[in-house]
Amino acid sequence: MSIYTRTGDSGETTTNVGKRVRKDDALVEAYGSLDELNSFLGLALSFSPSKGTQAILKRVQKEIFDIGASIFSGGVPVGEADVKTLEKDIDVVEERLKPLKHFIIPGGVKEAALLHCARTVCRRAERRLVSAKADKMLIKYLNRLSDLLFVLARLENAKQGMGEEIWKKGKI
Repeated sequence: MSIYTRTGDSGETTTNVGKRVRKDDALVEAYGSLDELNSFLGLALSFSPSKGTQAILKRVQKEIFDIGASIFSGGVPVGEADVKTLEKDIDVVEERLKPLKHFIIPGGVKEAALLHCARTVCRRAERRLVSAKADKMLIKYLNRLSDLLFVLARLENAKQGMGEEIWKKGKI
């Protein structure tokens, strides 16, 4: 089977439930952002973050795939228990960090910088799901996931002794 089908040349695509939709459809936009998020998570993993972060990211990648596969069928593959798991992960990571009292500039070590990139793509995917009027549980999951990616980025910087750059308005 060839990887190219030519069926998308007119600006439409076929969903996993067999429906033809425009490539700029809100759900296609959401699906694309989820795919990009998953790719950034894979990129972050390729730079070998800590073992704990690796385990979390691998689990999340599978959940993101499940969400992407479900958005056209209307299924909701994540639930309150998955959100609670993300919250527990956040709490465990935050216990290892200094309390945050200021806005920080995203960046630091490469692992952290990539997690910050994944966080911003996660926020976009969340916005796209809102535009597509997707199930609120999917939006809640992504909202919590972006928080988790933020604290994981902070953790990777802390583990490697990289201080956080505090944002100061108008300062260079």
